[in-house]
Amino acid sequence: MDTFEKAQKCAQFADEKKGRDIVILELIGLTDIADYFVLASATSERHVRTIAEAVEVGMKGIGVKPFSLEGYDDGRWVIIDYQNVIIHIFIESLRELYDLESLWIEAKRYKLQKGNKLLGVDHG
Repeated sequence: MDTFEKAQKCAQFADEKKGRDIVILELIGLTDIADYFVLASATSERHVRTIAEAVEVGMKGIGVKPFSLEGYDDGRWVIIDYQNVIIHIFIESLRELYDLESLWIEAKRYKLQKGNKLLGVDHG
């Protein structure tokens, strides 16, 4: 499985638990942190945890284990690091505050649409 497929799977697992405004940022050539960020919003701390659990369980089910997981206990911003793909799950207010999409304005982005279809958007 290539890194874009991993990012897509993370997005799909987040979508299955009603993650909102799911975006994949392609960071290749922009940073060594990761090839892709997957961003998803949630309506509450419980919702953040539910999405994080679904992503972690779903990815383990296809043989991909996380390198690290941060923020689960707080439940406001969970980061699951799959080394070349990092998923950020935020409560909506924190996503707006930190605005990673603007920080990575040069990244190519894909928005998850209904039916798990990705819509490519050139840049911010």
